[in-house]
Order: sequence, then structure tokens, then C-alpha cells
Amino acid sequence: MKPYIITTDTTADLPKEYLEEHGIGVMSLNYIIEGTTYDWEHPLPVEEFYAKMRGGSMPTTSQVNPETAKEIFSGFLAEGVDVLHIAFSSALSGSYNSARIAAEELKEEQPKNQVVVVDSLCASLGEGLLVHKAVKMKEAGKSLEETAAWVEQHKLEICHNFTVDDLFHLHRGGRVSKATAILGTMINIKPVLHVDDQGRLINIDKVRGRRKSLNALVDRMEQQVRGFENDTVFISHGDCLEEAQYVAEQVKKRFGITEILINHVGPTIGAHSGPGTMALFFMGQPR
Repeated sequence: MKPYIITTDTTADLPKEYLEEHGIGVMSLNYIIEGTTYDWEHPLPVEEFYAKMRGGSMPTTSQVNPETAKEIFSGFLAEGVDVLHIAFSSALSGSYNSARIAAEELKEEQPKNQVVVVDSLCASLGEGLLVHKAVKMKEAGKSLEETAAWVEQHKLEICHNFTVDDLFHLHRGGRVSKATAILGTMINIKPVLHVDDQGRLINIDKVRGRRKSLNALVDRMEQQVRGFENDTVFISHGDCLEEAQYVAEQVKKRFGITEILINHVGPTIGAHSGPGTMALFFMGQPR
């Protein structure tokens, strides 16, 4: 069996230590804030990024282009390994399509080598959880083909439940109207959202008050996890660690799950969701 490497995007929001420990390759989606461009190799400290957003700075982001994707894949192929790339949802970015184009070009140029690109239809640590499942399979000795097939078969079982603290960032992204953002802010309405089977961010509920919105993430999880084994749960947050720890404690109490990875929502996604975003990821149905 030919060796292979698993690669993903910075939007998977996995800790750098995790990526290095498991030898995962990373494709950087860059972001610009206050006139400066940052990437995976030259990041802005995430706390500073959110502080700038709280101060009124409005970041922008860019997708990976096919040339960059091809260069990254070619580097791994030159090392004698095939590539399984798990990409950010195609409904949220063109980076998947860029990776797909790069893989098709390399297939023509290097037919003996293999680059498999999977549209995760996931975001943030939902994408990260799918990568984690693939890593476990690879480290258990599964082939690229076996791992890719499992990822394709089970990617729509990665549940994303999340909420945001500031509706105006959703308004900027076209998720809610300006009137909804203003009224919701005035009466302390917090949306509950998820990522649907097409990989899109969808508003599914609304509650009044921050604590109720956090509890709503776990309430919805209770409906979705029946029949699924969840030994690991991931939580990402927009620079609100104490609230992430609160959600983790609720998960531990209600489901007995103790292995919980907590990390920031990275700047590429955080640019659109804003400070105070809270997201809970696990295996379940319906998504």
C-alpha cells in the first residue's frame, strides 16, 4: 500500500499542535484586516484578531486558487506520497473547486500518483472532526481509498450546531436582514444555526439570551446523537473560552463524553461569524 498524507484547509480550525503531531498538510485561506494580509505561516494572534473586530475592524478573506493548490499537492507527490485532501465546504468557498481542478491537472501530468479531493460540506471544527476521523483510520492502517470512501459516506453525519453573539456579522454575510439584526440586538435575540446537507449555514431557531442559546446547542445535540457512538466532541469559539468550557461541561454531564477538543474559530471563518461565536460538533442525525 502506497503511503499517503491527509491535507486540509486552515478553515478546519484544528490546533497547530494537532496538525503537527499527526503530520497533516495545510492549505491556507488568507485574510486581510486593517490593510495587512495574514496566512498560515504568518498569522495574526487570534486574540488580537478578535480584539480588532470588537474595535470595529472588518476583515476580508480569500479562497485558495488552483495554482496554489497544485503547488502544495505537487510538493507532497514529489516526496513519494499520495494525497487525501479534505476541503472546506464548497457552499462556503471556492477552495474545494480549486483543489479539484489542481487534482485533475496532476492526474493528467502524473498518472502514477494520486490526489483525492473530498468536499467535506463542513466548516470549522466540523471539518476538523471529519479530518480527525480520517486520521484515526489512516493511523489504524487503512488505505487512502478506504479512508476516502468512509469520509464520503459519513460526512453528512458531522453535525454543526452554533450560535453567534452579534447579529450584525451575519447581516454582513447576507444571513439576516439589517432590520432583523437591529431588532434582534435590541431584544437580545440569539440565533441558533447549523450547516445543512448542502454545506450551507442555515438559521434554524432563535432564543432570547446568551445562556439559553448555549444550552440550545446541547439540547439539539440530544436529539441528534441517538444511535451514534461519540467518544470525541469538538467545540470552537470566537474568543469566548469560558463559555466554550461551559458548553463542554454540559456535554460531559448530559452525555458522559470526556474527550472534548476546544479551539478558536480561526480568522477565516471568524471574519464572517464574529467574536462570541460558539459551535458544537459531533456525529449524529439529522444533521
